[in-house]
Amino acid sequence: MENQKFVPLLLGSDINVYGMARSFHEEFGLVSQAYAGMQLAPTKYSKIVNVHTIPGFDKDPVFIKEMKRLGQEVYNDPSTKYLLIACGDGYSELVALHKEELSEWFICPYIDYDLLQRLISKVSFYEICEQYQLPYPKTLIIRKQMLSKGRLAQDLPFQFPVALKPANSVEWLSIDFEGRKKAFIIDTREEFDTILERIYQAGYTSEMIAQDFIPGDDSNMRVLNAYVDQHHQVRMMCLGHPLLEDPSPEAIGNYVAIMPDYNEKIYQTIKGFLEAIHYTGFANFDMKYDPRDGEYKLFEINLRQGRSSFFVTLNGLNLARFVVEDRVFEKPFIETTYGKASEDTAMLWMGVPTSVFSKYARDNEDKQHALKLIDQGRWGTTVFYKQDMSPMRWLLTKYSFSKYKGRFELFFKEKEG
Repeated sequence: MENQKFVPLLLGSDINVYGMARSFHEEFGLVSQAYAGMQLAPTKYSKIVNVHTIPGFDKDPVFIKEMKRLGQEVYNDPSTKYLLIACGDGYSELVALHKEELSEWFICPYIDYDLLQRLISKVSFYEICEQYQLPYPKTLIIRKQMLSKGRLAQDLPFQFPVALKPANSVEWLSIDFEGRKKAFIIDTREEFDTILERIYQAGYTSEMIAQDFIPGDDSNMRVLNAYVDQHHQVRMMCLGHPLLEDPSPEAIGNYVAIMPDYNEKIYQTIKGFLEAIHYTGFANFDMKYDPRDGEYKLFEINLRQGRSSFFVTLNGLNLARFVVEDRVFEKPFIETTYGKASEDTAMLWMGVPTSVFSKYARDNEDKQHALKLIDQGRWGTTVFYKQDMSPMRWLLTKYSFSKYKGRFELFFKEKEG
């Protein structure tokens, strides 16, 4: 089946889309087609992905109407397979919701909508963690009715500092208030009460998640990407060790430097979980090492490859290869491929200029190892791709990277160890 013709159809136009398009281009020499509501910088002026913009495409009814039209009028060659890859949470949700009707024209490597709803809700995700004995931080689910005169009418079950984040990330995007961030680290009860009151006064209605803050800086984080095939077998797992995160309010928590890592316990725990719930497709987990009990505690699962997941392809496990071998070529499962942190082959993934990393990453043994990899030229990015570097694209990408210097100067505040 390896001579089977196929077309990668990517949903979105962000850095995740570019990383997947680059994976398809490196492995199969293919130019991907992408559909999005708007054109974003990471895919602009590219020769490896054609971005088609359709106003309102990121929501129904435009999404399903346009996808049906594309299936009927454009992607209808019976000798070709059309592989649909969502590169954002909203698109993953839309594909799962419409999977049955979309499957008439497209290969949709996604779970059913009812399982998706349970996993994307941070409330039910932590219930699932309890059910499958997955470690996660101590958590309090806050509902609007638990507030009295704008204040939480009970003590928190853990000490400050406390992490606070919205359970409904889609609704969160629709509200605004003074000091709004993607997530908060709060040091006092007074600050906690003030922020919580502002959130609900701004019109937010869903739950908020308050969690015991796990001590330590960005280098205690881990990120895991996995691919699970159509028969619910985990074909690939790759663990990454983030060394630095974006500090700006709108992007806080996004990784900007990742080294490959290896941890057998994490691999087997997550593999067992994904197979037990009959998962399929890409999955991305964020977790943090808790030095108080030695456990890696899960924060969330993303039902797609992560925005920084090109670090997986960079380290030899091409993301496109696994989904194509499974869904297009229909190669049978043989064994799980695990990412290793090999001294000889490890590559550092960078999402910022190396000067920003050198200045702001916490100085420790891992940073020194990363700096050696940089000195040896064993590092790469998602967006600087030699085979796709016209003068206009080079200028835009260079400019986008350079903006990180100002963002770190403005927003970086070293976290306590």
